[in-house]
Amino acid sequence: MLHSYAFKNFHSFKERTEVSFALTQKAGAHGWDAVSPSGQRLATALAVIGANGAGKTSLIKPLAFLYWFAAQSFHRQPTAPIPVKPHFAAPDAPIEFELEADDEEGTLWRYVLRLTPERVLHEAVYRRPNRKRAKFSYLFERDWDEAAKEYVIKQDADFDLSPAEAKKTRPNASLISTAAQYGVEVAQHLVSTHVTSNLMEVGRVDPRHGLHSASVFFHENAALKQQMETLLRNLDFGLSGVEIRKLDRTPPPELNLPDGMTLAPQYQVLGVHTLGDGSRHELHMLEESSGTRTAFTQLASLLGALATRGIAVIDELESDMHPHMIAPLLDLFASPNTNPHKAQIIFTSHSIEVISLLGKSQVMLVEKNDCVSEAWRLDTMDGVRTQDNLYAKYMSGAYGAVPQL
Repeated sequence: MLHSYAFKNFHSFKERTEVSFALTQKAGAHGWDAVSPSGQRLATALAVIGANGAGKTSLIKPLAFLYWFAAQSFHRQPTAPIPVKPHFAAPDAPIEFELEADDEEGTLWRYVLRLTPERVLHEAVYRRPNRKRAKFSYLFERDWDEAAKEYVIKQDADFDLSPAEAKKTRPNASLISTAAQYGVEVAQHLVSTHVTSNLMEVGRVDPRHGLHSASVFFHENAALKQQMETLLRNLDFGLSGVEIRKLDRTPPPELNLPDGMTLAPQYQVLGVHTLGDGSRHELHMLEESSGTRTAFTQLASLLGALATRGIAVIDELESDMHPHMIAPLLDLFASPNTNPHKAQIIFTSHSIEVISLLGKSQVMLVEKNDCVSEAWRLDTMDGVRTQDNLYAKYMSGAYGAVPQL
């Protein structure tokens, strides 16, 4: 489970900012909490609230980036820049990340990364076994030596990537991602964490791409497709089901594809509507409402995380949907029946009612002043009481993070 992450000089955040899922024993969580394998009580849902342009999306982007970088950066083109952007007031300063999470055995892992768009400057993984008086020890440390123009790499015996191969790791790739490709078991363990997100480098995923990804996901996961259909029916979208058909594509002769190469399949997604007389009618998903399409694609991310003990990183959870939809979607992470693996979600939202739904310990507020974003958890503010009408006080401006109109 994810304990916390922090970052500095990333997009609109210039100073170090920490996002913590850790809860005290007295903190109210209204069901959105679980005890991690290492014994720490953690939130399973965290909302990010703030004005337009305050930096809400930038606050959750580090998680999506770190997962991609650790797991998939090996496949990036050798000369491609790393897809990160520093604050424009500090363009030459490095970007910093830090993340802590535990695995199913209760081992606590810490990942530290410092880089520029051109290269990794420092990358390290530390671990702490789940036993009393245990301390963090390094799995590996990788540092760029500017004078020698090479990386200095120190490895624990468990990180058994050959020194020669480690030295070959590209400046724009993670040593974890590289080691995983070479079959290093502990690296493969680290990249097995499942993070689902509707974010990409420049913002939210294009709706059509998201629709395709969700179609592939549900076509390959029949049980989750059935759960998705049940949820769409219960959420009153007017659907009785969803049909997903895989369309084989025969390439035209003029393409002259090499022997054995075929075109990637396409998927046709149809919303099924059943009238009172029992007649069945189908509409292409692109003809359905924007809210229906969003719910379909969001559920691929949410159910994917729930099924794999993963983390869902969602920008504007209720986008295009009625605000009443946010509670049943979040309930998926509160019930042990739908969240047996203790999956977590962090999301941005403009549905301010979520403050009262989750409570003060599971809401991050974001505000921007003089082009610099800052964020804080609501329960860290003096004078905020559990019994307060949090929604009313936020709307009145008592907590900040509201538009100055």
